[in-house]
Amino acid sequence: MAQSRSLNDDVRLMHVMADDADSLSMSRFRAQDLRFDQKPDNTPVTEADTAVEEAIRRTLSRTRPRDAVHGEEFADTGDSTRRWIIDPIDGTKNYLRGVPVWATLIGLEDDGEIVAGLVSAPALQRRWWASAGGGAFTGKSIMNAKDISVSRVAALEDASLSFSELSEWVDSGRGQGFVDLMRQVWRTRAYGDFWSYMLVAEGAVDIACEPDLELYDMAALDIIVREAGGSFTNLDGTTGPWGPGALATNGHLHEAVMGALGE
Repeated sequence: MAQSRSLNDDVRLMHVMADDADSLSMSRFRAQDLRFDQKPDNTPVTEADTAVEEAIRRTLSRTRPRDAVHGEEFADTGDSTRRWIIDPIDGTKNYLRGVPVWATLIGLEDDGEIVAGLVSAPALQRRWWASAGGGAFTGKSIMNAKDISVSRVAALEDASLSFSELSEWVDSGRGQGFVDLMRQVWRTRAYGDFWSYMLVAEGAVDIACEPDLELYDMAALDIIVREAGGSFTNLDGTTGPWGPGALATNGHLHEAVMGALGE
Protein backbone atom coordinates (compact mmCIF):
# COMPACT_ATOMS: atom_id res chain seq x y z
CA MET A 1 0.00 0.00 0.00
CA ALA A 2 1.27 3.48 -0.84
CA GLN A 3 2.11 5.77 2.02
CA SER A 4 -0.62 8.37 2.39
CA ARG A 5 -0.10 12.09 2.86
CA SER A 6 -1.64 11.81 6.33
CA LEU A 7 0.94 9.21 7.37
CA ASN A 8 3.74 11.46 6.09
CA ASP A 9 2.32 14.20 8.32
CA ASP A 10 2.01 11.78 11.23
CA VAL A 11 5.62 10.66 10.87
CA ARG A 12 6.80 14.25 10.81
CA LEU A 13 4.79 14.89 13.96
CA MET A 14 6.39 11.84 15.59
CA HIS A 15 9.81 13.38 14.96
CA VAL A 16 8.74 16.68 16.48
CA MET A 17 7.42 14.92 19.58
CA ALA A 18 10.55 12.77 19.78
CA ASP A 19 12.77 15.87 19.64
CA ASP A 20 10.89 17.29 22.63
CA ALA A 21 11.02 13.96 24.44
CA ASP A 22 14.76 13.64 23.87
CA SER A 23 15.39 17.09 25.33
CA LEU A 24 13.36 16.30 28.43
CA SER A 25 14.79 12.83 29.04
CA MET A 26 18.41 13.77 28.38
CA SER A 27 18.17 16.78 30.71
CA ARG A 28 17.51 14.41 33.64
CA PHE A 29 19.60 11.41 32.54
CA ARG A 30 22.24 10.66 35.20
CA ALA A 31 20.99 13.56 37.33
CA GLN A 32 22.02 13.10 40.95
CA ASP A 33 18.62 14.32 42.17
CA LEU A 34 16.47 12.28 39.77
CA ARG A 35 13.16 11.46 41.46
CA PHE A 36 11.44 8.09 41.05
CA ASP A 37 8.73 5.92 42.61
CA GLN A 38 7.69 2.28 42.55
CA LYS A 39 4.45 1.48 40.72
CA PRO A 40 1.99 -1.15 42.01
CA ASP A 41 3.61 -3.77 39.72
CA ASN A 42 6.98 -3.04 41.40
CA THR A 43 8.44 -1.39 38.30
CA PRO A 44 10.03 2.04 38.64
CA VAL A 45 8.73 5.29 37.19
CA THR A 46 10.88 8.41 37.09
CA GLU A 47 10.01 12.07 36.80
CA ALA A 48 11.32 11.84 33.23
CA ASP A 49 8.81 9.10 32.33
CA THR A 50 5.87 11.25 33.39
CA ALA A 51 7.30 14.48 31.94
CA VAL A 52 7.86 12.93 28.53
CA GLU A 53 4.41 11.37 28.33
CA GLU A 54 2.77 14.61 29.49
CA ALA A 55 4.65 16.55 26.80
CA ILE A 56 3.61 14.13 24.04
CA ARG A 57 0.00 14.19 25.21
CA ARG A 58 -0.02 18.00 25.23
CA THR A 59 1.24 18.08 21.64
CA LEU A 60 -1.32 15.53 20.53
CA SER A 61 -4.14 17.43 22.23
CA ARG A 62 -3.23 20.46 20.07
CA THR A 63 -2.38 18.76 16.80
CA ARG A 64 -4.55 15.60 16.82
CA PRO A 65 -7.41 16.46 19.21
CA ARG A 66 -9.76 13.84 17.76
CA ASP A 67 -7.33 10.95 18.22
CA ALA A 68 -7.26 8.57 21.19
CA VAL A 69 -4.12 8.12 23.31
CA HIS A 70 -2.87 5.04 25.16
CA GLY A 71 0.27 5.41 27.27
CA GLU A 72 2.13 3.69 30.05
CA GLU A 73 1.86 6.30 32.77
CA PHE A 74 -1.58 7.91 32.39
CA ALA A 75 -5.17 6.84 31.73
CA ASP A 76 -6.43 6.32 28.19
CA THR A 77 -8.15 9.24 26.51
CA GLY A 78 -10.48 9.42 23.52
CA ASP A 79 -12.34 6.70 21.64
CA SER A 80 -11.24 7.27 18.04
CA THR A 81 -10.20 4.41 15.74
CA ARG A 82 -6.94 6.37 15.41
CA ARG A 83 -4.91 5.84 18.58
CA TRP A 84 -1.44 6.98 19.59
CA ILE A 85 0.45 4.45 21.72
CA ILE A 86 3.25 5.82 23.90
CA ASP A 87 6.01 4.39 26.06
CA PRO A 88 7.75 7.53 27.33
CA ILE A 89 10.90 5.69 28.43
CA ASP A 90 11.31 2.06 27.46
CA GLY A 91 14.13 0.78 29.66
CA THR A 92 13.41 2.82 32.80
CA LYS A 93 15.66 0.57 34.93
CA ASN A 94 18.54 1.34 32.56
CA TYR A 95 17.68 5.04 32.71
CA LEU A 96 17.77 4.94 36.51
CA ARG A 97 21.18 3.29 36.62
CA GLY A 98 22.78 5.48 33.96
CA VAL A 99 22.83 2.77 31.26
CA PRO A 100 22.26 4.49 27.88
CA VAL A 101 19.97 1.78 26.44
CA TRP A 102 16.53 3.39 26.73
CA ALA A 103 14.17 5.06 24.29
CA THR A 104 10.89 6.85 23.72
CA LEU A 105 8.46 4.73 21.69
CA ILE A 106 5.61 6.31 19.71
CA GLY A 107 3.19 4.17 17.72
CA LEU A 108 0.05 4.99 15.74
CA GLU A 109 -2.84 2.57 15.37
CA ASP A 110 -5.56 3.13 12.77
CA ASP A 111 -8.64 0.89 12.78
CA GLY A 112 -6.86 -1.96 14.57
CA GLU A 113 -3.61 -1.84 12.58
CA ILE A 114 -0.30 -0.26 13.59
CA VAL A 115 0.47 2.09 10.71
CA ALA A 116 3.44 4.13 11.94
CA GLY A 117 6.05 4.00 14.65
CA LEU A 118 9.15 5.77 15.90
CA VAL A 119 11.85 4.79 18.40
CA SER A 120 14.20 7.48 19.67
CA ALA A 121 17.22 6.58 21.81
CA PRO A 122 19.01 9.88 22.42
CA ALA A 123 21.69 8.52 24.76
CA LEU A 124 22.72 6.18 21.92
CA GLN A 125 22.25 8.99 19.38
CA ARG A 126 19.99 6.70 17.36
CA ARG A 127 16.47 6.92 15.95
CA TRP A 128 14.36 4.51 13.88
CA TRP A 129 10.95 4.93 12.25
CA ALA A 130 8.54 3.39 9.74
CA SER A 131 5.07 3.74 8.25
CA ALA A 132 2.80 1.31 6.46
CA GLY A 133 3.98 0.93 2.89
CA GLY A 134 6.66 3.56 3.41
CA GLY A 135 9.64 1.45 4.48
CA ALA A 136 11.79 1.53 7.61
CA PHE A 137 14.59 3.99 8.31
CA THR A 138 17.25 5.08 10.75
CA GLY A 139 18.91 8.46 11.12
CA LYS A 140 18.94 11.57 13.27
CA SER A 141 16.11 13.10 11.22
CA ILE A 142 13.98 12.60 8.13
CA MET A 143 16.49 14.63 6.13
CA ASN A 144 19.34 12.16 6.69
CA ALA A 145 17.33 8.94 6.69
CA LYS A 146 18.91 5.62 5.74
CA ASP A 147 16.68 2.70 4.85
CA ILE A 148 17.11 -0.51 6.83
CA SER A 149 16.29 -4.15 6.20
CA VAL A 150 16.47 -7.47 8.04
CA SER A 151 19.13 -10.13 7.53
CA ARG A 152 18.97 -13.11 5.19
CA VAL A 153 20.10 -15.71 7.73
CA ALA A 154 18.01 -18.83 7.11
CA ALA A 155 19.22 -21.41 9.66
CA LEU A 156 18.99 -21.32 13.45
CA GLU A 157 22.58 -22.51 13.81
CA ASP A 158 23.69 -19.34 12.00
CA ALA A 159 21.35 -16.97 13.86
CA SER A 160 21.98 -14.31 16.51
CA LEU A 161 19.34 -14.09 19.26
CA SER A 162 18.74 -11.15 21.59
CA PHE A 163 16.50 -11.06 24.67
CA SER A 164 16.06 -9.14 27.93
CA GLU A 165 15.92 -11.36 31.03
CA LEU A 166 16.14 -15.13 31.34
CA SER A 167 14.12 -15.03 34.59
CA GLU A 168 11.09 -13.74 32.67
CA TRP A 169 11.12 -16.87 30.51
CA VAL A 170 11.32 -19.09 33.57
CA ASP A 171 8.44 -17.21 35.25
CA SER A 172 6.33 -17.49 32.08
CA GLY A 173 6.51 -21.29 32.08
CA ARG A 174 8.36 -21.25 28.74
CA GLY A 175 11.85 -21.41 30.24
CA GLN A 176 12.78 -24.82 28.86
CA GLY A 177 11.69 -23.90 25.34
CA PHE A 178 13.74 -20.72 25.47
CA VAL A 179 16.82 -22.56 26.74
CA ASP A 180 16.34 -25.07 23.90
CA LEU A 181 16.27 -22.17 21.43
CA MET A 182 19.41 -20.63 22.96
CA ARG A 183 21.23 -23.93 22.49
CA GLN A 184 20.29 -24.10 18.81
CA VAL A 185 21.38 -20.63 17.69
CA TRP A 186 24.89 -19.42 16.88
CA ARG A 187 24.99 -16.53 19.35
CA THR A 188 22.96 -15.09 22.23
CA ARG A 189 23.14 -11.60 23.71
CA ALA A 190 20.82 -9.74 26.05
CA TYR A 191 20.80 -6.34 24.35
CA GLY A 192 17.37 -5.92 25.88
CA ASP A 193 14.19 -3.88 25.51
CA PHE A 194 13.60 -1.91 22.28
CA TRP A 195 17.21 -2.34 21.11
CA SER A 196 16.87 -6.08 20.43
CA TYR A 197 14.06 -5.38 17.95
CA MET A 198 15.77 -2.46 16.23
CA LEU A 199 18.83 -4.67 15.73
CA VAL A 200 16.55 -7.20 14.04
CA ALA A 201 15.19 -4.45 11.78
CA GLU A 202 18.74 -3.40 10.89
CA GLY A 203 19.86 -6.94 10.14
CA ALA A 204 22.46 -7.02 12.94
CA VAL A 205 20.42 -9.55 14.96
CA ASP A 206 18.14 -12.22 13.54
CA ILE A 207 15.75 -13.03 16.43
CA ALA A 208 14.36 -11.02 19.35
CA CYS A 209 11.74 -12.27 21.76
CA GLU A 210 10.23 -11.65 25.19
CA PRO A 211 7.42 -13.49 27.01
CA ASP A 212 5.63 -10.63 28.77
CA LEU A 213 5.16 -7.19 27.21
CA GLU A 214 2.47 -4.52 27.05
CA LEU A 215 1.07 -2.92 23.92
CA TYR A 216 3.00 0.30 24.54
CA ASP A 217 6.23 -1.77 24.65
CA MET A 218 5.56 -3.26 21.22
CA ALA A 219 3.49 -1.01 18.95
CA ALA A 220 6.31 1.11 17.54
CA LEU A 221 8.64 -1.90 17.28
CA ASP A 222 6.09 -3.93 15.31
CA ILE A 223 5.75 -1.62 12.31
CA ILE A 224 9.49 -0.94 12.11
CA VAL A 225 10.39 -4.64 12.05
CA ARG A 226 7.66 -5.44 9.50
CA GLU A 227 8.52 -2.55 7.18
CA ALA A 228 12.17 -3.66 7.32
CA GLY A 229 11.03 -7.00 5.87
CA GLY A 230 10.79 -9.00 9.09
CA SER A 231 8.00 -10.73 11.00
CA PHE A 232 6.50 -9.59 14.30
CA THR A 233 4.02 -11.80 16.13
CA ASN A 234 3.07 -12.89 19.61
CA LEU A 235 4.56 -16.14 20.95
CA ASP A 236 1.64 -18.09 19.51
CA GLY A 237 2.26 -16.77 16.00
CA THR A 238 -0.52 -14.16 15.75
CA THR A 239 0.66 -11.16 13.75
CA GLY A 240 0.98 -7.84 15.52
CA PRO A 241 1.88 -6.35 18.91
CA TRP A 242 -1.11 -7.69 20.80
CA GLY A 243 0.64 -10.30 22.97
CA PRO A 244 1.17 -12.53 24.80
CA GLY A 245 4.81 -11.57 24.46
CA ALA A 246 6.63 -10.74 21.26
CA LEU A 247 8.66 -12.60 18.65
CA ALA A 248 10.49 -10.68 15.95
CA THR A 249 12.62 -12.34 13.30
CA ASN A 250 13.95 -11.72 9.82
CA GLY A 251 11.01 -13.80 8.56
CA HIS A 252 13.13 -16.69 7.30
CA LEU A 253 13.54 -18.03 10.85
CA HIS A 254 10.08 -17.44 12.26
CA GLU A 255 8.63 -20.93 11.96
CA ALA A 256 11.84 -22.53 13.22
CA VAL A 257 11.86 -20.28 16.28
CA MET A 258 8.21 -21.01 16.99
CA GLY A 259 8.97 -24.71 16.84
CA ALA A 260 11.95 -24.38 19.17
CA LEU A 261 10.03 -22.36 21.73
CA GLY A 262 7.16 -24.84 21.79
CA GLU A 263 4.20 -24.33 24.10
